[in-house]
Amino acid sequence: MVFPSDFLSDNAQEDRINPLLQYLQNQSPEILSHVAKSASPEIKQIISHNVQGLVGMLPSESFNVKITTDRDNLAGLLASAMMTGYFLRQMEQRMQLEDLADSVTPPQNPNI
Repeated sequence: MVFPSDFLSDNAQEDRINPLLQYLQNQSPEILSHVAKSASPEIKQIISHNVQGLVGMLPSESFNVKITTDRDNLAGLLASAMMTGYFLRQMEQRMQLEDLADSVTPPQNPNI
């Protein structure tokens, strides 16, 4: 996944009030690529399913699907997918930490 550096760059007022967008635009393609590659296959599958649900999913062998939208709607879709990915990655890390804590913590003695 590559985040174009000129994404929404023609909307100067929104750039001033959206620090996250400014931050993303200032990241190098290498950093963004590294973040995208760090997602597990499970996260990629959930995001793919989510995006397919948002835009509709028809079997490609039976349909030649073309989706038309405007820049704002596409920006919303991309932002939604990105936020979903960040949220899922945080939850995945939390699950891994809980699993690690469960495997390290000795069982509690109920007679104490």
